[in-house]
Amino acid sequence: MDLGLTGRWALVCGASKGLGRACAEALVREGADVVIVARGAEALAAAADELRALCAGAQVRPVAADVTTPEGRAAALAALPQVDILVTNAGGPPPGDFRQWDRDTWLRALDANMLTPIELIQATVDGMAERGFGRIVNITSAAVKAPIDILGLSNGARSGLTGFIAGLARQPKIAAKGVTINNLLPGPFETERLRVTFEGSAAKTGRPIEQLMDERRATVPARRFGDPREFGEVCAFLCSRQAAYLNGQNILLDGGAYPGTF
Repeated sequence: MDLGLTGRWALVCGASKGLGRACAEALVREGADVVIVARGAEALAAAADELRALCAGAQVRPVAADVTTPEGRAAALAALPQVDILVTNAGGPPPGDFRQWDRDTWLRALDANMLTPIELIQATVDGMAERGFGRIVNITSAAVKAPIDILGLSNGARSGLTGFIAGLARQPKIAAKGVTINNLLPGPFETERLRVTFEGSAAKTGRPIEQLMDERRATVPARRFGDPREFGEVCAFLCSRQAAYLNGQNILLDGGAYPGTF
C-alpha cells in the first residue's frame, strides 16, 4: 500500500532509538523526508546513517537538541522547510511515591510530557492547516488508559496532554483543513528503556531479569512484548492519506493487555 508520504517532511522527536526511531524508520521507508531529534548526538548520528541507508535519496537530518527548551525546539523546527508530519515523543518521568514529589518534580514531568508537545503543535498546526495537510501523532503511554500506581507523574502529565488533544483535534479550523491529531499508547515493547526498567527491578529484588520479563510477558494475551517496527508502521499509517478520517483517537498497542471495552 502506498501511504502517500513521498516528499512529506516529518519531525520526529526522541528518534535516536526505541519507538521514536521506529517511527522515523517507517516514515523513511514510505518516502518521507525526516528531521530526527534527540539529546544524544552520537546515537542520533548513527541512527541518521542507518535511516539514510534504507532509502536512497531520502533526506534525513539529525538535530541534537533538547526540545523541552525553546532553543531546542527552534533548532529542530529550523531544520526542515515545513512540517507536514509531527511525531512527539519523550521518555516518561521516573516512578515513585507522590509523597516524595515536590512542585519542581511535577513541573519537569509536565514540561516534558505535556507542555513540550503542545508547544510543538502550536508552532506547526496552523501551517499544516493552511497547506491542507497535516498529521500529528503523540506517543504517550498505555498508562493513560490503565494508570499504574507508581507512575503518577506519567499518568498525570500524559493524561493532561490527552485531554488537551481531545479538544484541539476536534476544532473545525483544524480538522476541516486536512489535519489530524492522534495519540499512540504503547504497552511493553522490546526497547532499551524496557530492558533498563527490568534491570532496575532485578537489582532491587535480587531476582533474575529474564524471570521478571517472562512474568510480564505472561500478563500480555499475545504472550510477548511488541516489536518496535510494528509500532512504527502503525505510526506511519496514522500519517498516511488513507488515515485522513481518523482523528482525535487514542490508539492502544499493548498486545491485548487492556481488559476493557472502551
